[in-house]
Amino acid sequence: MHVLVPDDPVFLAKFQSLEELLLRCLYRLQLADPECEEGRVVADAYDSWVRVLLKLPAWPRWQSDVSPLGAPRTEYTLYGPGGTQLTSLYPVELDSADLEQLTLCLRAFLTAGADRGFEPRGARRESERRGPELVHVFRRVMGVLLLPCPPELMHTLGRVREGAPAVTLSLKEEVQYRRYCTTVVRILSFGDRFAYQNHLAMYP
Repeated sequence: MHVLVPDDPVFLAKFQSLEELLLRCLYRLQLADPECEEGRVVADAYDSWVRVLLKLPAWPRWQSDVSPLGAPRTEYTLYGPGGTQLTSLYPVELDSADLEQLTLCLRAFLTAGADRGFEPRGARRESERRGPELVHVFRRVMGVLLLPCPPELMHTLGRVREGAPAVTLSLKEEVQYRRYCTTVVRILSFGDRFAYQNHLAMYP
């Protein structure tokens, strides 16, 4: 499945923060019952999370000592039709099974009231206050990964995968780009006016 991933530190930070939620839930579930079904769901979701992480565009730059197989190109520049440099979008091919596994885990969290993240009864502690926040972040991240991509924009940005050092959008594609990026910002930052305005400013 092809998705457009923004070269956006807000998105990457939120995606990386999911590791805390998944590992904490997995640890506590395995302590309670190593063979429980919920534990397998979270374990599979964590494996999928790692595979997606390694394909995100900023990962090779942040981890210069790691060059994962199939890592997307990170050196291209995106321009609008008037020559304005834009925040890059990267066409990334993700395994549909990984997205389905992450979605399954999120749904299970929400169904189980995973404001507690499958926490066993009586196990609530001070650190659990981040549970509801991280589940909410999980939902936002999946909203971006499952966001439908404009076909024309995806086709044009496909040149990045062929090694194009720069891509210039047409007027129509820039409209699609603006709409897509505004939706990404709304998904990730809506509800906090200050965060939303600052996040939107990352897309000139």
